[in-house]
Parts: sequence; C-alpha cells; structure tokens
Amino acid sequence: MFYNGKGRPTVEWLSALDEEAAARRAAGLRRELLPRSAGDADPMVDLAGNDYLGLSRHPRVLDAAVRALEAFGLGATGSRLVRGSTEPHRDLEAALAALLGMPAALVYSSGYLANLGAVRALVRRGTLVVSDAHNHASIVDGCRLACAGRAGREGAETVVAPHADPDAVRDILARHPGRPAVVVTESVFSVDGDLAPLAELYAVARAHGALMLVDDAHALGVIGKAGAGGVAAAGLSGAPGVVVTATLSKSLGAAGGVIAGPEQLRRELIDTGRTFIFDTALPPAVAAGALAALRLLAAGDDLRAELHARARRTVDRLRGEGLDVSEPAGGVISIAAPGPDEALAWAAACRDRGVAVGCFRPPSTPDGRSRLRLTVGVGVPAAAFDRAVDIIVKERP
Repeated sequence: MFYNGKGRPTVEWLSALDEEAAARRAAGLRRELLPRSAGDADPMVDLAGNDYLGLSRHPRVLDAAVRALEAFGLGATGSRLVRGSTEPHRDLEAALAALLGMPAALVYSSGYLANLGAVRALVRRGTLVVSDAHNHASIVDGCRLACAGRAGREGAETVVAPHADPDAVRDILARHPGRPAVVVTESVFSVDGDLAPLAELYAVARAHGALMLVDDAHALGVIGKAGAGGVAAAGLSGAPGVVVTATLSKSLGAAGGVIAGPEQLRRELIDTGRTFIFDTALPPAVAAGALAALRLLAAGDDLRAELHARARRTVDRLRGEGLDVSEPAGGVISIAAPGPDEALAWAAACRDRGVAVGCFRPPSTPDGRSRLRLTVGVGVPAAAFDRAVDIIVKERP
C-alpha cells in the first residue's frame, strides 16, 4: 500500500494512514492517550491501573529506588551483557526465583519482552505451540515470531486452543504424537480475570511430553501462598517442564519482566535470547524498588485479603444491578458492554465523574466483545472505591 514497484515510499502513504484512521474512528476503535497527574494532584479514582497492592508509592519502595538512583544514576547505560548488570538486578532475580519456587530467574526490561523471549527459547525445529485463545498480545506475538517467517524455527507452528479447555488441548496434542510441543497459557487472564485450570493443563502436557509456559502476570502477588502466583497455587512451583513469566509492573508497582525456570534455560536466554541480549537493562533504581516491593508483597497477606474481599463485594454489587460481570480469581473484573461505541462512551462518562476504568474493544479482546475492565487496587481508599463502583453503575449505557 505504501510502496511503489521500486521499493520506495509513495507520496500517498499519509493519505492511506488517514483513511485507516477514519475507518477505526467510524468503528469506535480510536485510542487516546489519557494523561495522569502526579500524586495528590490526580483527581481520578484509579480502577484502571494494575497497582493491585498499592506498592508503587510505598515509602520503603521509594526509598530503595532513590538510594539506587543516587548510586547508579538514571539508566542502566547498557545491556546486561555490557554495563547494565548490577547488584539490584542480581538480588531481584534471586528473590523472584525463591518466591516463584523456581531454580533460576532472569529479569527483562518489560514483561512483553520476557514473553517474546520465553516463547522463542522454548520453540525448536518442528515444535507445536498450543496457545490459549485468550492469551495476552505479547504471547501471541511471541508465537508469531517463533513460528513464522525466516526468523522462525523450521516446521514450528501455533495452534490456538479454545479458552481454558484442557480437553481441547489434549485433542490437539493427540493429533501430533511424538512432536515437540509447548502449552502456553496465562494463569489469571488479563481480559476477564478468570483462572486457568493449570493443574489439569499440566497433566495433559506431561502425558504428551509437552512443556508448559505460564504467564503469571496478573496472579503474582495476588494469589498463592505469600503471593507466589497461580503456578504456586496450583502446586506446580519447580515442577518438571514448567516455565513461568511475569511482569513487575502490576502487584510490584514497578516495571520490567521475568522468566523463571531451570538454570539451563537461564543460560540459554543469556547466550541466545535476542530480547535480552540487545535490550538496555532495566534501570537499577527500578530493580531496587521492585525488590523492596517483592519483600512487602510476600508479607502482604492482609493486603491480599482486602483485595479479594473488595473484588467479591464489587462483583456482587454489579451483578445485583443486572450487569454481565466476570468471576474474578484476582484483581481483574470485566463488565460486558453492548458494543465498542457504548464501551467508549461509558468509560468517558466515568472519567468525567472522576473514575478511571479500562476500556477493552476489538481487536484487543479475543472474543470480539467490548468490555469495561476494572482493577481492584487496595491503594485506593475503600470508601472512594465503593463510590467509584456506584458511578460505574449509574453511568451504564
């Protein structure tokens, strides 16, 4: 569309972008950057961010980050293989491996890059990747990169399995006997907040000699003993053939990502993982803050109890108003909207009344349904949280 026969950009490329933008606008799929004010100046009640345990502004977290900022400066200044590997990185990796119950861990600058790197590392020649239909975009893109094109592994392919359906995964694997395979799923899904049947999926994977990769992003800190996540809650910490990824940007209130698994996998990622080797490291101050948050998270049973109590109370309130609401395993609550335009208008009306909510529309939703997505954060005062839910009900389409 944008290039002529000689591979040069045509003068119409901006017009083509305008046409595509107009089509998205007509379909109710335009996206906007919504600014956030600092600290107490922010007028919004936050039911959209992922700071589940309210640790992003905890004094111990900020103090650890400030001390590392003064010691190491603003950025890592290079990749982990050059000048970007510091004591905060190493300590954070050791603490994450211990909490997740895995032999080793490797920290990335984002959860997105961690998922890309994990899928790529587990795919070999002829690998079959069985991916849940509701998996996050980073997993979808990881599967595409690992299995398609010149960059992919020869003969590798991805099959999308129906959502949270171990029997369907069993059928897919049974149709490819003897083939190397990886079953990929989230633990708590980012769209509806439901919990994957991890124990059943693992039994299916092991019966067919497949590995299992679990994105624990929305479960870390929220479920499992000491907030160790969905894999731990399913009794699979350190189980053979299990690899865990997570982001540090949700319950830890920081940024970055992690891959946890056998030491041999960590060695492979350091030696060959492009999303690790060629990326500037997570800033040391962020790693130090995330480590402080991790220690608070592990001791935060009272915070988790409050989160689950709020989630239950919110779901009961919304269902009592006749809304179609998901059953949350953690801090994600999804409310169905009639369509993308209605979802957008609903979110805007809430925002106008001082409540920030997530607005999910196709193509971000795997089933084509539009939703408001609420995240339960215990950093929001309980009374303000409940008033925000009242506003959401009142502004329904």
